[in-house]
Amino acid sequence: MNSVRNNDFQDLITGRRSIRNYDPSVKISKEEMKEILTEATLAPSSVNLQPWRFLVIDSEEGKATLAPLAKFNQTQVNTSSAVIAVFVDMNSLDYTDRIYNDAVEKGLMPAEVRDRQIPGIKGMLSQVPVQEMREMNLIDAGLVSMQLMLAARHHGYDTNPIGGYEKDQIAEAYGMDKERYYPVMLISIGKAADAGYQSVRLPIDEITKWK
Repeated sequence: MNSVRNNDFQDLITGRRSIRNYDPSVKISKEEMKEILTEATLAPSSVNLQPWRFLVIDSEEGKATLAPLAKFNQTQVNTSSAVIAVFVDMNSLDYTDRIYNDAVEKGLMPAEVRDRQIPGIKGMLSQVPVQEMREMNLIDAGLVSMQLMLAARHHGYDTNPIGGYEKDQIAEAYGMDKERYYPVMLISIGKAADAGYQSVRLPIDEITKWK
């Protein structure tokens, strides 16, 4: 396990780079990867349904399956410790009772609040069209993905978010129901082998309005 932890928030956000080339000798243990993912899932989500799902691709076999699906990102696939495929679960509403019951059992929510919220959430979201539900879930997945990348930096690793891959094939390639699990992005993760490139940002005065 990487014992170094970076708690400098300013460095975490200003030093983040999209790293494409990693040290292939560095492997993130399953225990530490679970820590990183757990920290990522502290991100907020709509009515706390946590629709994100992760597929950690770190074995030779898993990466061999991914390679033809991410043709333009071979360096990341080959050198990273892992590539994390982020999906949203279109059946996330099924977890409402479990999540809210757990909150009550852990003393985080009064039972009367749970009993009021569960019917409201199910009644509202069960009527939402699939496309709107997907869009809601994708916002939540974006939040958890960004937090995952910052959590990785906290653990001393770097990442690269990847949108250019065969999204229509990835779920089935790993035996997942493609109607239920909608792909969001790939995130390569590992120990950076180079510094990456700093990029520019548009001035705040150009992209912000004050009223």
